[in-house]
Amino acid sequence: MTVAAVILAASPTSALADADGTPAVRRMADAAWAGGATPVVICASDPDGAVSAILANAEVTLVEPVAPALGPVGQVASGVDAAIRLVADTDAALIWPARLAWVDAETVTTLIAAHGENRGAVLRPTFNGEDGYPVLLPVAHLAAFRALAADRLPGGLFEDLETGGVPVRRIETGDPGVTHDVSVPRSELPTYDGPPEPPDATVHEWGAAVADDPDDAPVPGPARLSPTDPST
Repeated sequence: MTVAAVILAASPTSALADADGTPAVRRMADAAWAGGATPVVICASDPDGAVSAILANAEVTLVEPVAPALGPVGQVASGVDAAIRLVADTDAALIWPARLAWVDAETVTTLIAAHGENRGAVLRPTFNGEDGYPVLLPVAHLAAFRALAADRLPGGLFEDLETGGVPVRRIETGDPGVTHDVSVPRSELPTYDGPPEPPDATVHEWGAAVADDPDDAPVPGPARLSPTDPST
């Protein structure tokens, strides 16, 4: 079972927004990887290389956004397509707007484990009953998602998917990061009350091999992938 993370930045400014001293997309990429998501795809424009610079040594692939006319639905579909191109057996993706940078790695693990128990449902994390992100979208529902209106925002897209009959399961995570974005300082977040251990009691060691690299090894930047042509 392979679950990707698709992080969506509307602009370089949102990608580089401060998240307690770390650029937002870097914090999210690290949380996604630590929580067990792979591949990690970041959809963001990078005109001056600033986004690439803050992703050095991160296990991510940077994908240029598609044309704005395609709307959020096109951006999400392009990110999932990129994940499938990277790992052919990807069967779900965590759809994750860049403003939600406080999500804990344990929440990523919780959603992936829940997907393993029910692979047919879209999974929506909640905090105190409020829907949040990242939303886990099974690839089996990508065609239905791709057919939604281009003028709908991400929240509306998942509401439309549910209204159209796609099963949705809500999971209370105890993680305020799923609903509170970077406009709320980390020090002011409600108390985290998530699971102290991953649901499957697995201790992940993603990226542990990096420790074997020599200290003077070149610092690699993120891989890059062109967006797919939506007309093909």
